Amino acid sequence: MIDAQGFRANVGIILSNRQGKVFWAKRIGQQSWQFPQGGIREGEDAQAALYRELEEEVGLRPEHVQIVASTRNWLRYRLPKRYIRRHRQPLCIGQKQKWFMLQLVAPESCVRFDATEKPEFDGYRWVDYWHPVDEVVFFKRQVYRRALDELSDYLQSGSTA
Repeated sequence: MIDAQGFRANVGIILSNRQGKVFWAKRIGQQSWQFPQGGIREGEDAQAALYRELEEEVGLRPEHVQIVASTRNWLRYRLPKRYIRRHRQPLCIGQKQKWFMLQLVAPESCVRFDATEKPEFDGYRWVDYWHPVDEVVFFKRQVYRRALDELSDYLQSGSTA
């Protein structure tokens, strides 16, 4: 779903463990790392997309996690010009994301990357909360910082939304 401004609707997932670390996933066959994320399909709400993407990308089902909080508004980032597919319509210039913070409540062994025929990730590690801002691809850094900043109190306090 691409809006009138050219932004694709998407969910971002910050998964935390009981030690306050966040799930940092390695893109398959690459040395690039990111939070799980994915597009919202036509007729799907953000929470439904969250659960679908979570299962597709890391094998976790709704009963494996607890939603702790989400961003109040859409957070947007623009794609660098070299990544814009100008031959496709509607033109997508970036993503608008609704971010969710989740708590893993199941054993870590529930994480798996073979839930789909085309996995996106082939590894992961648990990292300090702010680590992803320094390591994610450059054009996503600002949106990561904004999402982490908005949701940081929920990780520290352990409160639920």
